[in-house]
Amino acid sequence: MPDTLVPRTNSLLRHWWALIIRGLLAIAFGLLAIILPLATIVALIALFAAFALLDGFTSLGSAIASRDWGWQLFGGLLGIAIGVLTILWPASAGLALIIFIAAWALTRGVFDIAAAVTLRHELDARLEWMLIVSGIVSVVFGLFVAAWPVVGALAIIGVIAGFAIFLGLTLVAAGLRQRRLHRSNVGPRVGPPL
Repeated sequence: MPDTLVPRTNSLLRHWWALIIRGLLAIAFGLLAIILPLATIVALIALFAAFALLDGFTSLGSAIASRDWGWQLFGGLLGIAIGVLTILWPASAGLALIIFIAAWALTRGVFDIAAAVTLRHELDARLEWMLIVSGIVSVVFGLFVAAWPVVGALAIIGVIAGFAIFLGLTLVAAGLRQRRLHRSNVGPRVGPPL
């Protein structure tokens, strides 16, 4: 392994928390969608906009902290852009939200797959697999939403919730695995926990 990859790998392992935060946000979004199935489309727009913004800012923060100007940065900027666009056009949110969700899921899935493939020599095989699975699920979900945009809001809420919870569980598992790898590389820590 070239010496130039070692600091980047350690930096990626140090920022395991970004995957866990993204996963917890996705799980929270999915659970809220299940608990409030009859909420208006405005509530769904607000939840999705908040999720996309927080997901984007988390990815952007991790990219800046690790000085990774690749897929993670682009995924973060995409999440922020989708969140802002969702807030700016709430009146046309019905179809627009479905289009934004489909575009976000497709693009985010492609970015996650590309990141896993690009970093395959640096990541543990299980972490690479988890990122690829989350990316494939995102792409499949985005294609489903794009193919049937007229499906009623109540029906799509279940799909959105299931997608978000599965994605969240996958990201949390990847973050916990990355945390274990980081701790095994750093060794026992003396003092307050990270």
